[in-house]
Amino acid sequence: MQKLCLCGENMSLKLRTVILSGKVEIDNVPIYTCQTCSRSEVIPEVKDDLKGFIQELGEQPKKMNFLFNERNEWANLLVEYKLTKKTAQTAKDQFDQMMKRRTNELLDLYLLAQSLHDHDWLESIVKRLTQLGAQIKSS
Repeated sequence: MQKLCLCGENMSLKLRTVILSGKVEIDNVPIYTCQTCSRSEVIPEVKDDLKGFIQELGEQPKKMNFLFNERNEWANLLVEYKLTKKTAQTAKDQFDQMMKRRTNELLDLYLLAQSLHDHDWLESIVKRLTQLGAQIKSS
């Protein structure tokens, strides 16, 4: 997965560590990086969630380490993709297949949580589905 940089070169997608206030390390944040001009930017799919997470930490966070992929489905899929044995499929096809599989897993969990009337779990699953861009209708 690549993006065109402002300098005209391709930016590659990497999982990086974001350090906040020299105290908080947030690992596995998906970031586009340009090797030519050293420009970096968080991928749009996770930017709002990362901002919200940083706001939750407050202005004076304690020293901590977090795995962003435990909080965000896009980051989780990218970590999983990085660990997966690559096949003859194109990277995009393989990633799309992984995304469909994860969406189906979350929809199955949604049905289970709904049958158990577990509203907190439902809310968590809806958030994860929303991160993947899935649209669900509540009944």
